[in-house]
Amino acid sequence: MAINIEFSDRLKELPTYLFVEIDKAKREAMAQGRDIINLGIGDPDLPTHKHIVDSLCDAAKDPSNHHYAFDAGLPKLRAEIAVWFNKRFQVNLDTDTEIYPLIGSKEGIAHFPLGVINPKDKVLLTDPAYPAYRPTIQFAGGKVISVPMKAGNDWIPDLKKIEAYKDIKMMVINYPNNPTAAVATKEFYQGLVNLAREKGFIILSDMAYSEVYFEGKKPLSILEIEGAKDVAIEFHSFSKTYYMTGWRLGWACGNKKLIAALAKVKTNCDSGIFQAIQTAGITALKTSDDVIDEMRQTFQDRRDYLINGLRSLGWKIEPPMASFYVFAKIPKGFNNSMETAKAFLDKADIVITPGVGFGENGEGYVRMALTVSRERINEAVERIRKIL
Repeated sequence: MAINIEFSDRLKELPTYLFVEIDKAKREAMAQGRDIINLGIGDPDLPTHKHIVDSLCDAAKDPSNHHYAFDAGLPKLRAEIAVWFNKRFQVNLDTDTEIYPLIGSKEGIAHFPLGVINPKDKVLLTDPAYPAYRPTIQFAGGKVISVPMKAGNDWIPDLKKIEAYKDIKMMVINYPNNPTAAVATKEFYQGLVNLAREKGFIILSDMAYSEVYFEGKKPLSILEIEGAKDVAIEFHSFSKTYYMTGWRLGWACGNKKLIAALAKVKTNCDSGIFQAIQTAGITALKTSDDVIDEMRQTFQDRRDYLINGLRSLGWKIEPPMASFYVFAKIPKGFNNSMETAKAFLDKADIVITPGVGFGENGEGYVRMALTVSRERINEAVERIRKIL
């Protein structure tokens, strides 16, 4: 006889993951034979670079890589991360205590709260924010407190409001930001680090889009700020920089005690990263600057192409300075972001992401990803022209 199986209370409390719903709607439309242009999910359309793929293939043939991996990652990978980080941010990292490779940065961000958050601990989360952050806090029993971000303040939280919160255990930040594409200033980072040290809370910084920036304006790492290593852990990803979204490889770095907490959780959850993928990661980190510049130029060209096209329709949009997202106010004639996204799919066969899916402060905006070719962007603009 079948028993009555129910989801746990913690699962029942979670909303449906935004991008699962978007993907479901996209697949249903495609099943009807419709030509869908997907500007919804940020998954680069270009293939992983050949030299990285070749490195994986060679490493996969090596029998020494066919066993359980080191929990802390290959020493050579950690060493190469340290070299890359010092070159990019002029920050020294101890390869044994301040770096920990991950099965993608999202996995690390999901596991980290389990190592530092106790039930009912208060965690500050910006609003709007990448939807995956909230469940990671809730799974650990933490209480999420939304910190509003507004366009008028360049999508950066007000430090005075953060200072007013009491008994905070952690704050989650993400710059370059998803969904808004905002970039943090040195002044914000310095003020936040000072507050964290003064009030005794942890900073979790997600920097998955660190290398997707435009016009030569490099985003800062919070670890560049004096005193940040006392309070901060930062998460980095191979996904966007090297077109490796499906490979699942990233790393955490920063305060050694925070790294140790993450490591202890992970040793009880997984058995490390397939060593052939780690070897490919080493190759990726050695990629020529020219290749990465080409990636940035590709997304900048698409950004300009999309924005100029939408501006020609009377849609007022400011170009983002980083990430591959355009976060724009909904066009005239629409009442909210869900209505806008539905109209784009139903009437133009275009998938976009409603801003409200990132939090109540995202309402009134939609997010469009620059992860399709210029030809498809041009087609999207022409379809939008017919419904605006």
